[in-house]
Amino acid sequence: MALVLASTSPIRRAMLADAGIEAKAAVPGIDEAALKTGNAASDALSLAEAKALAVSARRGDDWVIGSDSIVSVDGRMFDKPRDRAEAADHLRYFSGRSMRLTSAVALAHGGNVEWSIADTATLEVRDLSDTFIHSYLDAEWPDVGYCVGVFRMEGRGVHLFDRIHGSHFTILGMPLLPLLVALRDRGLVAA
Repeated sequence: MALVLASTSPIRRAMLADAGIEAKAAVPGIDEAALKTGNAASDALSLAEAKALAVSARRGDDWVIGSDSIVSVDGRMFDKPRDRAEAADHLRYFSGRSMRLTSAVALAHGGNVEWSIADTATLEVRDLSDTFIHSYLDAEWPDVGYCVGVFRMEGRGVHLFDRIHGSHFTILGMPLLPLLVALRDRGLVAA
């Protein structure tokens, strides 16, 4: 039996590794667009569960962690930008507004979701000039192209915000503390 992360996200893999959790990575291979309903919290949870289930169905007795994040601003949900021009458009839209970032995590075993949770953080985006947006993307592209909010908090993305309310781990892309409790409760990591 192994612990598997149903994600190709380097940040999520690093979060687990930094917490001393050994997990193999697996590509979930789901159609994310087909699962989205327009409700950020339920969509993040549905996607996390679907990723965990997809990999669990292929991994026998392994425990599988699925996770996903959704960004919404003024009720509009955003996907990862398709290219640099769209990333700049997203940043212009975020400028001076409150971003809601919902991250969810699910734990599946034997083809069943055993546990899941979603958490939301609010990030107050400062006013961003076009000059800043272009210099920011010069420094951070293409790495932020894989990030739904066009930022990496562990990088220059921290300059996008005036204030942040919520869990650091949720912002990074996975509610890690509740996940650690769930893993301990199931005897998958040392209590």
